[in-house]
Amino acid sequence: MVDNRMASMVDTLSPTERTRVRRAPDRAATDPALLRAVLDEALICHVGFVDDDTPVVIPTAYGRDGDLVYLHGSTGSRMMRHLATGAPVCVTVTLLDGLVLARSVMHHSMNYRSAVIFGTARAVTDPAERMHAFEVITEHLVPGRWADARHPNRREAAATAIVALDLTEASVKLRTGGPNDDEQDLDAGTWAGVLPITSHVGTPDADAHTPPGVAPPPYVTGYTRPSHSTGNSG
Repeated sequence: MVDNRMASMVDTLSPTERTRVRRAPDRAATDPALLRAVLDEALICHVGFVDDDTPVVIPTAYGRDGDLVYLHGSTGSRMMRHLATGAPVCVTVTLLDGLVLARSVMHHSMNYRSAVIFGTARAVTDPAERMHAFEVITEHLVPGRWADARHPNRREAAATAIVALDLTEASVKLRTGGPNDDEQDLDAGTWAGVLPITSHVGTPDADAHTPPGVAPPPYVTGYTRPSHSTGNSG
């Protein structure tokens, strides 16, 4: 088998004309570790492309392996058919950490971490890499699940398209901290600050076919997402 996965890791996020942060450039990050952390914590990405002169953005699950992002979908999916041709694509991921309530409406903001990836996707056709991609995506969503669940059979795998996108051209932007009010508004007597936003995992709810007495596995009862919320203020 020829392994098409990237052998090396991106060591810096060097801005290109497409990834350069022009609005509030002080919020840009150049450490690729932060890019990987954002991708690892989030569950959904949005895939943007142009099909028949029409812009389209599709939310979907994904998985990261080193400096590759794997996307999958039905072979009948417009998105997957389009990406498999090597057409340009833009993948975005956003984590919302809080609402920033300022004394002035114009200074309200959000604390967030976001990633934008540009490139062209590669159709994954090698059977071993395809099965690896299934595992990567499954483990991204629920670490530990791949070992417990049935793996795709030949029919299911044949009905699924997989593409890979590398992180060579990507940017990260983030905001932390409180409001940046104008000095004349500081004595207004209005409450201002940050309303934190976090994801909450509920109690596992077994389906009707789970035998009585079969408890949810530890990776379900103790489910969390990786967390890395640090960065610039402003």
